[in-house]
Amino acid sequence: MCIEFGREICGDLSHAETREWIVTNGMGGYASGTVAGLLTRRYHGLLVAALKPPLGRTLLLTKLDEMALYDGQAYALYTDRWANDIVAPQGYRHIERFTLEGTIPTWRFAYANALVEKRIWMQQGANTTYVQYTLKRATQPLTLTLKALVNYRDYHGSTQSNGWGMSIDPISQGISVIAYPDATPIYLLSDRATVTPAHNWYYNFELAIEQYRGLSDREDHLHAATFEVTLHPGEAVTFVASTEKQPNLDGETALKLRRTQEQRLINLWKGNQPGNGNHGNTPAWVNRLVLAADQFIVDRPLPDEPSGKTIIAGYHWFGDWGRDTMISLPGLTIATGRAEIARAILRTFANYVDQGMLPNRFPDADEQPEYNTVDATLWYFEALRLYYNATDDDELLRELFPVLADMIDWHCRGTRYNIHLDSADGLLYAGEAGVQLTWMDAKVGDWVVTPRIGKPIEINA
Repeated sequence: MCIEFGREICGDLSHAETREWIVTNGMGGYASGTVAGLLTRRYHGLLVAALKPPLGRTLLLTKLDEMALYDGQAYALYTDRWANDIVAPQGYRHIERFTLEGTIPTWRFAYANALVEKRIWMQQGANTTYVQYTLKRATQPLTLTLKALVNYRDYHGSTQSNGWGMSIDPISQGISVIAYPDATPIYLLSDRATVTPAHNWYYNFELAIEQYRGLSDREDHLHAATFEVTLHPGEAVTFVASTEKQPNLDGETALKLRRTQEQRLINLWKGNQPGNGNHGNTPAWVNRLVLAADQFIVDRPLPDEPSGKTIIAGYHWFGDWGRDTMISLPGLTIATGRAEIARAILRTFANYVDQGMLPNRFPDADEQPEYNTVDATLWYFEALRLYYNATDDDELLRELFPVLADMIDWHCRGTRYNIHLDSADGLLYAGEAGVQLTWMDAKVGDWVVTPRIGKPIEINA
C-alpha cells in the first residue's frame, strides 16, 4: 500500500520539490510539504491548525531544521531555499528513500554508515502533529538537533517579522509559544529530547510556487527552540507540536492509533463490498483511495450538534463548499462504507438552509455563509436520494422532509439572485448582474467571467 521514491527522485531537487505530501486531522487542519523538505508554498507547514473547525486554518509550526552529528561529522537533513534561488543546506541529497505508508510520509536519510528514519502524522480530531526519528542503523551513537521554526498567521498570508516578539516559555518537556496576548498557545514538546528556547528570526525564505503564481514569495519564520537528543541504534525520539496543553508524547502509541484508524477505514470499505467482505487481494491503489477519501471528511460542529460533518473541497486552500460536498458525498462516504458520515453531513447542511438554498461556501474568516449557487440545493436532493437508496433510512427522510419541501417552495415562488421556476416552461431561471451562480464561478473584482444568466443547461437537465 506504499508509494515509494528512491534516490533517482529524492536526490534530484527538480523532482523532489515537486512531489508533495499532506496529512490531515479530520478537523480541517493539516501538515504538508515536499519530499525534499523544501518550502515551496505559503500553505506548507508541519502544523496548520484549524482553530475554528473546519476553518480558521493558521500556520503554527513551519518546519524543523534537523542536523545529525555522527562520527565527528555534521550532516543536514533539511533543505531551504533563500532569496535569489540559493538552496542551502542541501539535505535532500541524503534522502535514500521516501515512502508513503498509508497516509504517513516516511523518509530514510543515509550518511556514512548511519540510517535515520523520519515519520510525520497527525492525531485524528486534534491539532497535533507528530514527527518521529528512529536510528535504524549505526555503529555508534548519533546526536540529533531540531530547530523549530514557528509562525502565527492565516494560512493564506505571509509573514515579514518587523521586530515581532513572541512569548516563548519553557515548560515540562518543551516550550510554549504565544504569538500575542489573545493567540492560541503553541506547545512544542518531546518525549526525550532536551530543549533550549530561542528567539531568532530567519529571513527571506523563497517560495518557488508562490513566485510562479505571481504572489509574494518571501517569508520570515521564527526559530523558537532547539531540541537535542543522542540516539543509540534502534532508539527513537518523538517531537510533538500541538494546541493541546498535554498531548500524548508516547510516539509508538500515537503511531499505533493512526495505523489502527487507517486499517479501520479499509475494513469499513471491505465490509461494504458485495459478497462476504473477503477482499484480501484488493489492489493497493484502492486502499490508498479509501484513505485519501477520508482526508476530505472533516468536522463542522454546530451549537446543538457537536458531531456535525462536512467535506473539504480540496487542499491546500479550499474550505467546504455546498456544491462540492454534495457531488462528492456518495463517493467519499457511501462507497467507502461510511453511511453514518453521509447522514451527518446531510443533517449538518440542513441547518444552513436559508430561503430554500444550500450555502455555496463558508468564508475562512468565520463570516456568514455565502449562498451564491443555483445548483448546490439540487445536488442536495441527489445526495439524499443516493443515501436513501443505500440505507433505506426512513427516519432521516422524515426529519429532512420539511426542509426539502421548503426548498421546493422557495424555488417555485422565487428566492435570492432571481432564482425561480418559469411557469411558462417549467425550467429554472437564475441570475442577476454581478453574481456567479454555477460551477463556472470565476470572478475578478466585480467582473463575472461567465455570467450564465438565464436557464443553464446542466441546471435543467
